[in-house]
Amino acid sequence: MADPMRDEEKGPRATPAVESVSSPSEAGKEMASFPSSGNAWTRFNARIQSIKFLESRGIERVPESERHDISASSYMQMALLWFSTSITANNIAIGMYGPLDYSLSFVDSALCAVFGAFLGAAGVAYMGTFGPQSGNRTMVVARYFMGYYPSKIACLLNIIIMLGYGMIDCLVGGQVLSAVADGGLTVVVGIIIIAVITWIVVVFGMAPFHVYERWAWVPQLIAIFVLVGSAGPKFDTNISSTGDTQTINANRLTFFSLCLSSSVAWAPAGADFFVYFPPTTSKWKTFTLTFFGLGLALSFANLMGVGLASGTLTNPSWAEAYDTSAGALIIAGYDGLGGFGKFLGVIVALGLIANNIPGTYSATLGFQIMGRHLGSLPRWFLSCVGVIIYTACALGGRNHLYDIFENFLALMGYWVTIYLTIALEEHLIFRRTRGFDWDAWADRSRLPLGLAALAAFLIGWAGAIVCMDQIWYVGPIARMVGSDGADLGIWVGVSWAMLVFPPLRWLELKKIGR
Repeated sequence: MADPMRDEEKGPRATPAVESVSSPSEAGKEMASFPSSGNAWTRFNARIQSIKFLESRGIERVPESERHDISASSYMQMALLWFSTSITANNIAIGMYGPLDYSLSFVDSALCAVFGAFLGAAGVAYMGTFGPQSGNRTMVVARYFMGYYPSKIACLLNIIIMLGYGMIDCLVGGQVLSAVADGGLTVVVGIIIIAVITWIVVVFGMAPFHVYERWAWVPQLIAIFVLVGSAGPKFDTNISSTGDTQTINANRLTFFSLCLSSSVAWAPAGADFFVYFPPTTSKWKTFTLTFFGLGLALSFANLMGVGLASGTLTNPSWAEAYDTSAGALIIAGYDGLGGFGKFLGVIVALGLIANNIPGTYSATLGFQIMGRHLGSLPRWFLSCVGVIIYTACALGGRNHLYDIFENFLALMGYWVTIYLTIALEEHLIFRRTRGFDWDAWADRSRLPLGLAALAAFLIGWAGAIVCMDQIWYVGPIARMVGSDGADLGIWVGVSWAMLVFPPLRWLELKKIGR
């Protein structure tokens, strides 16, 4: 069987990830033409699109005739992609919040981090199964759950998530590179380095993306294993959770929700990277390999963050490093290794590129889904726009990573979990027997109107708002739990949406028929 990520063996079937789309279907006419205002632009775009390894396909459905063969290495690629994406410094930084922000013990923090990571990974794995089934990108699949127009709300929020990830990756990477250079290289320069390398890969698209992610985990895993040996003896596994019982439980739930949010945030991009796999791809293998690839990487990275954070409570030099930045604390973990430690610090910083590439790629597709005018712009151009946006945001927010991280991650979890609840109920209750017409991806008359999904989504959001616990706002219900409140937004939002969607959807089908 051919390796589905190789592009030079079988002619047309081996290169769909990089070939141009010359004759899209009628359903995809909104994506069929590039901007025609000015011959100079048309000629320039044609020259860019003619580059051999550049993927010109946007959000159009990948027909079955252009899918790859499936093999054991193809399935392994699924796990390696998500493992490379997630065994990164930004996820180490997430683990630090347990002991340092929520005053949790090492054990409490570790349990919340691991279970939160795997629960979120289940949502990503579920959405990932739709890539081979449909040949459609994740936010195109969302049209079947939320309707053509309401799904644009989810798409817009996904763009914010993915560009937000890009900003955070650049920030953490810039901090680590600056710490390695002992301040000789500014955070600004570090941010630009991460952004430029990401841009190079994303502009070319799916083929180099999969090749990069296939191997990116190797140096990262080595660097983190060395970090375990170097910093592990200084972890304080005996620290205790502080506060009364109600406060501790509230902090456990809030940190668990934060780790869940970090993991499940990939769900709106879960199918984007598997659309070139054939419909015969095993659903349970896709789910299992995505689940363990993402869950194991996040757990490992989060646990490293918990350990480093615990060490700051007894090690003054680590506490001083954390006062500088989360990236500086990671580099402090390599103290005693001299130049080799600094070299590993550079590897950790550059590893963030593997996390940044898929997010930027997904955001680019989201731009095209948002409307006809954006859809007429080529993918490579929108990739440039996305990188510029989050690089500028990273440069502007480089001194406020802590606040950005805590608030951004929680807000992601609210809407993604509500969306997943609607998708699961639509899939398991209302489409269990009638299935999906994947050819209708751009035909508004054959897609759900989405009134029930929109109502359930907004009602779920209302529940999340009255139960959220953020620095800038604490909901009235969240304020009632513990001395510092608790973030109940995910759980109440999901439960409200889960209760109201089935009857509303039944009514919608009865009255409207789709």
